[in-house]
Amino acid sequence: MWAFTGYSWLATTLCAAWFARRSAAGRGAPVDVAASLLWQGAIYAAWLPAAGIVWLALRRFGAGARGVAAALAAGLVVMPAEAVVASLIDRAFAGGGDLAGRILARMPVCALLYTAILAVGLAAVHHRRAAEARARNALLETALAEARTAQASPGPERQPERLMVTAGARRVPVEVAAVEAFEAAGNYVVARWDGREGLLRATLQGLEAELDPRRFARVHRSALVNLARVREARPLSDGSWRLLLESGAEVVTSRTYRDDVLKRLGR
Repeated sequence: MWAFTGYSWLATTLCAAWFARRSAAGRGAPVDVAASLLWQGAIYAAWLPAAGIVWLALRRFGAGARGVAAALAAGLVVMPAEAVVASLIDRAFAGGGDLAGRILARMPVCALLYTAILAVGLAAVHHRRAAEARARNALLETALAEARTAQASPGPERQPERLMVTAGARRVPVEVAAVEAFEAAGNYVVARWDGREGLLRATLQGLEAELDPRRFARVHRSALVNLARVREARPLSDGSWRLLLESGAEVVTSRTYRDDVLKRLGR
């Protein structure tokens, strides 16, 4: 980002210096190369703080409507200020002229430059978020692969191999590895496996403490999922995940629980 900013400043300075020299020569007041570079370099260096203001607004409020509104509100102050600074620098190098007229003449250019800075800032924020999302999704895919490996190997001694589940009027033993998900239901927990479901007299928190953290993770306030039974993880636009289980059921993981999942899995 900073490299692009430096390149933009240099390219704009060189182009503007060339046009400034031609304009000055046309008025019969030629300006040498060094002076024209210093002149335009000073004008566009004054835009670097404006770029910083836009970046801070987008970092603070995000790249959505609030961030854009905050950046535009800041622009109502930044654009006239930049027009004043540029006009003063123009007068210092080119001399004379009506300062108010120079400021008004500069305003359209300032509006264009500020819009370009805002567009680049939005692109940079979205690019950064996309890179972070790809990295998180790669970590999740690795975690899911490790959970499937752990499913095929013996679990830790503290993890039960079977659970007694109430299904209708009967109590049936269910292999822990076969359970797809546990969901809170009042004072009970619903276990789902092989297209069936049953009740456990337990809490999600208690089950979470007993089960292998490589295989079972809390993905929602009221859901504990067997990661080895996740067929596919689909990233959503808000940064959350939609987990597609082997049965075809779907569980949405919020951003908060998404980060908890990765933290619990040591990612």
